[in-house]
Parts: sequence; C-alpha cells; structure tokens
Amino acid sequence: GALRERREERWRRCSRPVVVAWDGEPAQVELSLPASSGRPADCAVELENGGELHWTCDLDLLPVSRAANIEGVDYVVRVLTLPADLPQGYHKVRVAAGGQRCESLLIRAPRQVYHLVDETTGRVWGVFIPLYSLRSGNSWGAGNFTDLGNLMRWVKGMGGSLVGTLPLLATFLQEPFDPSPYAPASRLFWNEFYLDVTRIPELERCPAARSLARSTDFQKEIASLRAAPLVDYRHGMAVRRSVIEELARCCFAEDSERLATLRRWVSSNPAAADYARFRAVTDRRGEGWPVWPDRMRDGLLREGDYDPEAERYHLYAQWAVEEQLQALAAETRQNGPGMYLDFPLGVHGAGYDVWREREAFVMSASTGAPPDALFEDGQDWGFPPPHPERIREQGYGYYIACLRHHLRHAGVLRLDHVMGLHHLFWIPPGLSAREGIYVRYRSAEFYAVLALESHRYKSAIVGEDLGTVPPYVRADMSRHGLHRMYVLPFEIDTESAALRPVPAGAAASLNTHDMPPFAASLGAPEEGNHAVLSDFLRREGLLEAGADDTASLTGACLSYLAASEAPLVLVNLEDLWQETAPQNLPGTGVDAPNWRRKARYGLEEFTRMPEVDKTLRRINELRGPEKAGG
Repeated sequence: GALRERREERWRRCSRPVVVAWDGEPAQVELSLPASSGRPADCAVELENGGELHWTCDLDLLPVSRAANIEGVDYVVRVLTLPADLPQGYHKVRVAAGGQRCESLLIRAPRQVYHLVDETTGRVWGVFIPLYSLRSGNSWGAGNFTDLGNLMRWVKGMGGSLVGTLPLLATFLQEPFDPSPYAPASRLFWNEFYLDVTRIPELERCPAARSLARSTDFQKEIASLRAAPLVDYRHGMAVRRSVIEELARCCFAEDSERLATLRRWVSSNPAAADYARFRAVTDRRGEGWPVWPDRMRDGLLREGDYDPEAERYHLYAQWAVEEQLQALAAETRQNGPGMYLDFPLGVHGAGYDVWREREAFVMSASTGAPPDALFEDGQDWGFPPPHPERIREQGYGYYIACLRHHLRHAGVLRLDHVMGLHHLFWIPPGLSAREGIYVRYRSAEFYAVLALESHRYKSAIVGEDLGTVPPYVRADMSRHGLHRMYVLPFEIDTESAALRPVPAGAAASLNTHDMPPFAASLGAPEEGNHAVLSDFLRREGLLEAGADDTASLTGACLSYLAASEAPLVLVNLEDLWQETAPQNLPGTGVDAPNWRRKARYGLEEFTRMPEVDKTLRRINELRGPEKAGG
C-alpha cells in the first residue's frame, strides 16, 4: 500500500523537485500531466543571477516519454526542452497551465568536478597530520592554525603543494562531550579549539586578556596541557575559552572598526547568530537539544534561555576562526591547492544542524554499515541520515551550504564515505546493524552540486572509496572526475606478489587515519606484507638488496607512489619516523585514546630531522612532470 501510494504521488506531482542538465546537453524538464490539457502553458526560467526567460508552449505538442493510469485518470510525462545556452548555476523552472503550477530546481553543471592538476602544473604531493596532534613550542597543548600555516610553508619550501588534516568542524567539548571530528556539532561552523589565541587582534588592546594570559596560574595550566601525553580537550578548551571570553568582552565593549567588521560579518552570515544562541543554550543546560523543553527543542529560543555573554563568545569565536582560516587559505592557495580538508559524512544528532535543519534528517533512524569481515555485527555510527526526498525539496540548500563552508578554504576536499552520494545504510531504532537496510539517494544530483561548487571555488574532490564498494560507484566517480583513493596496503596482490598499479586519477597514500601507521602494518621482515613488498620493490629497483628495515621499506613505498601517475600523493608525517600507535581504532569506545594522541615529535623537531627531509625531497624529485609513469 505504501509503495502504491508513493507511485501515485509521483505521477500526480507535475514535476520533479530537482532536475540536472549537464553542460553540452539539452536542458529538459519532465512534466507529469493529465493526458490532454488542451491549454497553452506559461513557461519561465528564473536564472540564479536574477535574470528571467519567458515563453509559452502548447503542452499537447510536447513529446511523451511514458504514460500510466492512476485511479482512472490517464497521465502522461511530457518533455519540455528549455532554451539553449543556459548558464551554469541553480535556476528555477516554472510552468503554469490552467490551475496547475509546476516548479523545479534546474542544476546546470559541468559533467566533471574541478581537476586538481593540468598539463602545466604537473603532479602534486603533500603531507597529512591531524591538527590536534601537531604540536609546537608556542601551541597550548594541541596544534592551532598558526602551526598549520608554518607546516604549510615548510612543505612548500620543499616543493610540496598541500597539507591535509582531519575535519576542523565544531565539536562538543563540554557537556555533551564528543571530540570526534567525525561527529561534529555542525558542518557549517568551525572548532575554536584550533584558534591561535595569541594572534587574535583584540589581545593587543585588551588588558584583562593579556593579564590573564600572562598570569602564573594560567601559564601553569598551559605547561600542564603541553606536558600531557594526550590532548585534553575539556581542560584545553576551558583554558582557551577563558581568554577568548575576555577578548569578546573587549570587542563588544565599545564601538570600533573591529566591532563594525564583526557586525558586517554577522550581517552577511546570519546563521552565525543563530548558532551562537544554540551553543549558549547548550552551555547553560549542559545537555543536547533532544531533551530540551518543547519550545526550545522545536527551534524557538528567547532571551532568558541563554547567557548573552555566552552568545557573544560563540559569535566572536566563529568570527575569529574565520579570520584566521581565511588568511591561511589566501596565503596557501597562491601556489597550489593549499589545504586538504575533510568533509565528514554526518553530523552529531544533538548538534546545531540537526536541530535547525530538522526536516532534512530522518530522526527515526541512524546511519551505519552492515556486517563485514572486520565488524561482524556491523556498525552503528549514531547520527541521523539525511532524508532523500526532503533534501531534494529543499534544493539541497543545507548540503550546498556545508560544501561552501569548506570549499572557501580548501584546495582539495575529501568526501568521507563517498558511497553516501549513492546510498546509505539505515538502522531503525531498537534494532542492530545486522537488521539495517540500504536506502538510495539521487546520486546525479549530488554529483551536479559537487561539480558546480568545485569549479566555482577551484577545488578538487577526493572520494573515500575504501572497503566493499559497488563497481557502479567507482564508475560514476570516474565519470564525474572525482579522485578515488589508492591506499598501498590494500593494493597488495598476494597471488602475483606485487602491487597493483596506481590508477591515473587516484589520490595515493600509505594509510588513512582509521588504519595503523605503515610501520605497524608491515609485520616482521620475513613474513606478510613486509616480505611481499620487499621482493616487489627490489624488482622495481626501488629497494637495495639487504635493506629490509622499516625505514627503507617505507621510503621505497613512498617512492613507488611518487613515481606513479597519481595526481596527488599524501604522506602521513608520522610514517616518516615509523610511528606504530594509531590515531583512531574504529569500533572502540570512549575509553580508547582516539583523536587525542599527540605526534611524537613537535613541529620544530621533525622539520629538522635529516631522514624526514631526505624522504620528502626524494618524493618531490619523483613528482616532477617528466617523471610521470617512471
């Protein structure tokens, strides 16, 4: 009955909510109408740039693609061809005939996303490290945006083009508490934990903040954070916040050009004020929105629900982050991609996005993965999946906003779990991941949005396609120009005792954040991957006879990737000093040190290590255009 009702509903709806028209192909809209309308139709296209096109047509003269009888009424689908040479963009198509009005969002997009390299720029390489793990002598117990900029300059000094890191999005670091970068409180706002507080302009003219930051007690707190073996998010955020709150008070205390700039930013980013109020309520209540009173849970906040100073803190913090990230992106994208950012699949169920964009999510299910060889019971990731039809009816507005939030700064954007463009595994409440089911999405519409936005921001797209991936997913990725991932340990062909060739369109690496570092995956020299790789790399002339140590094998594997035709090679910095401890152990609980482990060496240390310098310079040599395919 539900299927029949859905089928009839689709026939009675005169047009789809979203239509894709690829460049170079006719832009067409299908209209589901009674078999004979007998009337001319008024047609219009409202262009994204504000222009409009108008014309009339006889609906009965339009070609028919299919027909059906729905409860005694004959319906036909007629194909309306739109004017030629429509520009790229998001356009509204309206057709009115008699008392019926049809409206669709037309996405006119290039077939492929923006390409990372062309004939003149050659092939690029960069390094990867989680920002929380990147520490320096000036950071407060975890990396910050200044550290990221200094790392970027060092990499570019050796010929590299980008630095990759984990998601930098807002997370819950008080109550509720969840520091996972893949369970963000929002995909529309950044994590102020990564601010370099000492670089915020207000510090120069805010005596209270300077006095606090220079106090003996405060410096003891900073020393404690630096000495801790793991990143302490609660303590670290509390220390940072104490200074940022003083800076916010100084900024809002009197009219100034800085306050005027902040107000202009809020005016052009109205959601920021809404987000600040949401976070201020969460601060006061110490609990997620699903247990708030009905009015507040339903999105209506009033004065008195939150502390105005907390609201100003969150507003000011987001502005400060945007300033530091914008400056960093402007510098690092001058000669190459710059930042390689990560776009998580989902968002925390108690987060701002789900609260404000409730209609875009399915609250009665969670997202996960079915049982496989690694997780026999499957996985329940806990966050609600997007609703496949409601996001279409909203014109993918939320998804576009999240993409733009990242693409403004990222030269390369990695899409976590790229299969989410095609389907997601839904788990009903009260059931296990063994009892979930795949639900399909309109992949062509996602690809159109990605292609259009990536060209507008000149950012390449990498799709995380690891694990069991249906062939049609990779075929679509190739068709639309997304870079797939080539992770070396997964590409060992045990039958031929060789590595599979690196595909020309791949982003190549030795591992990901969800895997052990390369040294931990090798095993003893006489067994497993170690032995296979050693024999293969010697045959390839990349490994000297008798060089079976981990460092030599790591360097030879990186040389293999660097000499390949992959447009992008990403080097995990921790592999260069043979780290064995992982950053994340999938499937483990909150007691594991996931997302908290600091790098063994600080920025000032590893940038002076001869073996690190030698390996990266060798990669840069092999990445030259004339070396392709070597």
